[in-house]
Amino acid sequence: MFDFRHITCECNCMQINYFTLGIIAVVLLALVIWLVWRNRKDEKAFEKDEIDSSMVDPEDPEKE
Repeated sequence: MFDFRHITCECNCMQINYFTLGIIAVVLLALVIWLVWRNRKDEKAFEKDEIDSSMVDPEDPEKE
């Protein structure tokens, strides 16, 4: 018969360091939050510039 004891994986090479994994996860999360915050800030500045530039009254060619 077939012996199932030889099928079990006894590989100890994949030990996960959860502390390092946690630090990497926190850094990646902080990076994503920073990028989203910066994008929103830049978008608000862009919209403000667009509104300010559209407020300038163009000269009406019919008045001349």
